[in-house]
Amino acid sequence: MTTSIKHADGRCPWPKDDPLYVAYHDNEWGVPEFDDRVLYEKLVLDGFQAGLSWITILRKRDNFRRAFDGFAPEKIARYTPKKIERLMQDAGIVRNRLKIEGAVLSARAWLAIMEKGPGFSPLLWDFCDGKPKVNNFRTMKQVPAETAVSRALSKELAARGFKFCGPTIVYAFMQAVGMVNDHLVTCHRHAACKKLAL
Repeated sequence: MTTSIKHADGRCPWPKDDPLYVAYHDNEWGVPEFDDRVLYEKLVLDGFQAGLSWITILRKRDNFRRAFDGFAPEKIARYTPKKIERLMQDAGIVRNRLKIEGAVLSARAWLAIMEKGPGFSPLLWDFCDGKPKVNNFRTMKQVPAETAVSRALSKELAARGFKFCGPTIVYAFMQAVGMVNDHLVTCHRHAACKKLAL
């Protein structure tokens, strides 16, 4: 990633010129998300990203959605060893047994939160008092890999049975779902996402 203060097209530098990545940056990344199921999907996909790049996951996202029943936690929680074996043979996704099994365990943890309270979205957003934290970074070097909040949320999620939710993964998740606005101030999306935080 470049650390220049201003990207040529007024956008964060990390999508570079990849059309899929640019569309993700411009339309999804940093937009506050409150849908319980969508938040589960994003957390699981961020877990699959561990050790890989997000663009790798993004390119496979449609395949993931097909393979994982649209990321419906109610279905994933009931996956059998036979289903997991089928997923391990699916070349359209990341075939990592621990991550696939982690998605199942995380679905069960999600269901418990939904059934017993407080609900997944309220649980997550409570860690930032219900509204996005707006940062004003000028360079990529200033953007942290994790924060005290992501460490606390990571600990809470792990205690509830979620897998692949370390503090770095959780911070990337928080950026993606708009819990924090980490678009650089020179990026055209910084102001747009900031308005969504009001």
